[in-house]
Amino acid sequence: MRRFVRILIWLAVAVAGAGALSAIALYRGEKPLNAIWFVVAAVCCYLVAFRLYSAFIAARLLVLDDTRATPSERKDDGRDFVPTNKWVLFGHHFAAIAGPGPLVGPTLAAQFGYLPGTLWLIAGAAFAGCVQDFIILFCSIRRDGKSLGQMAREEISARAGIIAQLAVLAIMIILLGVIALVIVNALKASPWATFTLAMTIVIALFLGVYLRFFRPGRVLEASLIGFVLVLFAVVAGRWVGDSPSWSHVFTLSGLALAFALIIYGYIASTLPVWLLLAPRDYLIAFIKAGAFFILAAGILIVRPPVLMPPLTRFVDGTGPIFAGKIFPFCFITIACGAISGFHSLISSGTTPKMIIRESEARFIGYGAMLLESFVGVMAMVAACSMTPGVYFAINSPASIVGINPAAAAATISQWGFPLTAQTMTDLARLVGEKTLLNRAGGAPSLAVGMAQIFSNTIGGERLLSIWYHFAIMFEALFVLTVLDGGTRVGRFMVQELGGRLWKPFARTSWLPGSMLSSAVIVGAWGYFLYQGVIDPLGGINSLWPLFGISNQLLGVVALVVATTILMKMGRLRWLWVTMIPMAALITITMTAGYQKVFDANPRIGFLSGANELAAQIASGVIPAAKIADTQRLIFNLRLDAGVTLVLALMILLMIIEAVIQWRVILGRRREIVLHESPYVRTQWAAGYSGAAHGDD
Repeated sequence: MRRFVRILIWLAVAVAGAGALSAIALYRGEKPLNAIWFVVAAVCCYLVAFRLYSAFIAARLLVLDDTRATPSERKDDGRDFVPTNKWVLFGHHFAAIAGPGPLVGPTLAAQFGYLPGTLWLIAGAAFAGCVQDFIILFCSIRRDGKSLGQMAREEISARAGIIAQLAVLAIMIILLGVIALVIVNALKASPWATFTLAMTIVIALFLGVYLRFFRPGRVLEASLIGFVLVLFAVVAGRWVGDSPSWSHVFTLSGLALAFALIIYGYIASTLPVWLLLAPRDYLIAFIKAGAFFILAAGILIVRPPVLMPPLTRFVDGTGPIFAGKIFPFCFITIACGAISGFHSLISSGTTPKMIIRESEARFIGYGAMLLESFVGVMAMVAACSMTPGVYFAINSPASIVGINPAAAAATISQWGFPLTAQTMTDLARLVGEKTLLNRAGGAPSLAVGMAQIFSNTIGGERLLSIWYHFAIMFEALFVLTVLDGGTRVGRFMVQELGGRLWKPFARTSWLPGSMLSSAVIVGAWGYFLYQGVIDPLGGINSLWPLFGISNQLLGVVALVVATTILMKMGRLRWLWVTMIPMAALITITMTAGYQKVFDANPRIGFLSGANELAAQIASGVIPAAKIADTQRLIFNLRLDAGVTLVLALMILLMIIEAVIQWRVILGRRREIVLHESPYVRTQWAAGYSGAAHGDD
């Protein structure tokens, strides 16, 4: 009887999800679609995917074994290998993977309408992103927590390992530069937002000292103090913005903010972890949880109408935010919300060293990615619930819509999205900004959408400015967290590669080596940031697709490694689980890479864009005062083309290495060596609790 009831419940969940998805895909009524359909569709689909698909992968493909001791048991050292309660580890893993990508990517992809992005967020996560995270986590657990590059070297070939390491470093550099650009575009000419973010750095430093010297171990106490101080900083930012003297100090141009972030990134990567990174993680954990809860509750309570159409006129590839058709650019723009190669670095990083049972990999690896995808769906709702004209005015560069409200309103109205100059002026006043025009990058428009939902839940229009700057600070903290941690990880990669040439350089405790490698990694991503800031199209048009391509290419690496390991394990019958998303990802990224390099449209192709600018210089169209800047843009576009080609070539070489290995495995030409750690039976009882081993 109970089994019959369970079947009925899950059948009802599946029907509700299918019905909500049908409403999203097929509704074309006069009234706007309500956002509640998006929440129902996402939650129901995620529940069914976790209950059925992840269980199938765990039982049939991976055959998880809870009698097998995990690295956290066998190598428990109280530092890196630490048995951790699955709920605590879930929070740690989610905090590590949930960067700005699932917030910004869906917001930018709303340019095509709400339909394609929403469908890819839900389906891509269930059948690709979650699969990658789950399987790579399992593979790393079976190999004592080894990294993706190490697994590629052992299971495929030494060449594949070197390619993977170089690709990871290159992709990390691009990722850091692009996400830094997102926050620069959000903060420029905004004293309130700049002051608030600056204060979060001061607060994090204070918490580091507080926990180190005054109240060691009082993490919850310090986090609550920090949370209150951050909220005060948001409110105090209004006073700074209204002060003629102080607002001048914190009103910075894009270039000034770029150099400030570069300096910050260098200092943060060399400071002790306890002074900045650790307290910032404590702080952002509360803010992430609070903001997600309020946004989800706001959508359920307010049930805002989705004003963006299901498909816009820009599906033809002429979008003002970024050029290119739905395929492949919607997929690489969504990026992290559906599948993220960056996650494979976390799933083969700290998480496999802390997990207690193999069965918990399903909850942590598959489940955390589902939650990140849900964040992406909420971001899509927030972006699409604002008036389309406002959305395009905020995200489109000045070179396309103009630099003042009147010009922007006229251009956007011609596209079929009615907008008045007064609307943009009033909205800027309500959120406490001088202007919201030309804020390419997704963060400001997402903040407006979130603020409108928040204010309709608590406070009304009078608190719209507070909620807007809270949302900006919330997004900026995401970026700074990734910037801090990513720069430090990049430093370790540089030192590891440098150590191949001179062994002492690989010692992370050697100060000169640390400082030099930090300068290398910061200088590299700082250049991409600078390139985006000086780009007349706002940088996002060229750099976000480059970010998406790079990130998805790393996903290809992860799925190739996973497929090779599963093939060695003899799971040939179920290989389609990784090979289908791998083939889809290869098709998407290689198509996008080819178009970004060779497309004849100068707004899409890097080389055609560079050639058009060179022709304008030759014909005398470019004023003499701007020739130097234009030549710099030409160089940057050609550099982007070169980077894209090199990354694509590296991944193709790795795929070739893998195919050679697959032929050997399938042909059984030599003994198959699976580099798993030897089986050791767990000594822990089935009812083990992390708290029993001091984990609280």
